[in-house]
Amino acid sequence: MSKKLRIGIIGTGGIAKAHISAYKKLDYVEIVGVADVIPGKASAFAQKEGLTEAASFDSHTNLLHLDLDGVSICTPNVSHHVTTVDSLRSGKNVLLEKPMSVTLQEGIDMTQAAKESGKMLTLGFQPRYDPNMKLLQTIVQSGRLGNVYYVETGGGRRRGMPGGTFISKQLAGAGAMADIGCYSLDMALNTLGYPRPLTVSAFTSNHFGTNALYHPEASKFEVEDFGVAMVRFENDLVLQFKISWAMHMDTLGATMFLGTDAGLKVTPAGTGPWSGVWDGSVGSITLFHDEFGGHTATPVPLVEHKLNLFDQKVHDFAEAVRDGRPAPIPGEQILIQQAIIDGVLRSAAARREVSVELPR
Repeated sequence: MSKKLRIGIIGTGGIAKAHISAYKKLDYVEIVGVADVIPGKASAFAQKEGLTEAASFDSHTNLLHLDLDGVSICTPNVSHHVTTVDSLRSGKNVLLEKPMSVTLQEGIDMTQAAKESGKMLTLGFQPRYDPNMKLLQTIVQSGRLGNVYYVETGGGRRRGMPGGTFISKQLAGAGAMADIGCYSLDMALNTLGYPRPLTVSAFTSNHFGTNALYHPEASKFEVEDFGVAMVRFENDLVLQFKISWAMHMDTLGATMFLGTDAGLKVTPAGTGPWSGVWDGSVGSITLFHDEFGGHTATPVPLVEHKLNLFDQKVHDFAEAVRDGRPAPIPGEQILIQQAIIDGVLRSAAARREVSVELPR
């Protein structure tokens, strides 16, 4: 193609560097503008990243006046709603970093803006691009497990609590549930084909984040560092969802899919105190089934690859914009997990089961 895709970057934190690095590997893309609300930060960032031809702005609305094919939104959670809606309404396709939004209503607004504008809203869940995540989906949706009636997912870090905007309820909306729990939910729900949730019964706590022995910003810690929930879905499916930023334990267990014909056990890749969650790759997959009257466990060979998953998600967005394809990870899907997280927080606060509020 002769005309290059024109991309803008909104937000200049660490994650924006990864977006720029990925875009630079595509010869049909040019980054033409950068915006950040902190005066002068966008200009300094652009210079540091070698974007000498890119315009710099202290407001995303000014950036959106440029002729752009798409934007990467890399702002703190609290800004996801306004930057996404403004971008879509100005005719720009959007690649948005996770989590989707601070509130469920914000997520609803964002998907509605995408529908009304006819532009793409795709979410940045790079683990989906792992060939082994795709293998997991293939196994489950092939029917090999029979009727899947119970799923357990989530993960726990021995120690892995962030700070700053991540621990402010006003800025982040939620803590571990949104930060790393969104990966666990997407891993399970995408494998299942994103069924519709009905109710949530949940518990959350922040014993570690609010303790100065474990967190240097304990006095500012406002969100949950641990949560567990039982989610009921249509078609008599239940999911146990558990997540932790910090705990006195090595693991919260594997992800499992229980079916009437077979079961699947999946462990995440990675080691160390910040590992144990589904923000990366797959460590192992084991199929549990009966053969010839005996209990059998069959290791599923993993797909070896050297893909940079983060690059893959950025490139898929760019290619979808270029080729006029639908959103690779559509906002309508991620709105479902946003509704579950919203239900978790409401249920934990009310100390009872609540209905999931999701528009048809």
